[in-house]
Amino acid sequence: MTAEKEKKNNIKEDLTVYFKGVKAEWSKISWPTKQQTIVETGIVLVVVIFFTIVVYLMDIIFKGLLGLIK
Repeated sequence: MTAEKEKKNNIKEDLTVYFKGVKAEWSKISWPTKQQTIVETGIVLVVVIFFTIVVYLMDIIFKGLLGLIK
C-alpha cells in the first residue's frame, strides 16, 4: 500500500512542478497588439486570395489545353 501512496504523491508532485513551469513560461509570452493581429490577418487573407486566384486561373488554362487533346 505504501507503493501506491508514493506513486500518487509522485504524480501530484509531477503535476505541481509541471504547472509551475507552465505558469513561469506563460509570463514570458509577448502577445501581439490588436492592431498587429488585424494587419497580419489581413496580409494572410490577401495572400490566400491571391494564390486561390492563381490556382483557379491555372486550372482554367490547363483545362483548356487538355481540351485541345482528342
